[in-house]
Amino acid sequence: LLQLSLGLLVEAAPITTQGANWQGPTGGGIAGFIILVLDIIAWVEIIQSNRPPLNKVIWCLVVFLFPLVGMLIYYLFSNRAAHNSSGYEAI
Repeated sequence: LLQLSLGLLVEAAPITTQGANWQGPTGGGIAGFIILVLDIIAWVEIIQSNRPPLNKVIWCLVVFLFPLVGMLIYYLFSNRAAHNSSGYEAI
């Protein structure tokens, strides 16, 4: 299903008429780098949590497929404090 949807997306992509020497923005920049760093922090936090493996996979996919929105959803609605597995208890 994923392969079919990606194939349809490629077929629907517009064909550019510009020459081969066209140099456009490659995207990203500082904002893209900041989002990437925050996504990696979210993935590490998800993997280190004490959630069931299926929930970890689902959260990682949400953050991977929707980098900005998924990260915001994770940080706002994931109940991170209840799933924190710091492994350290004060004596």
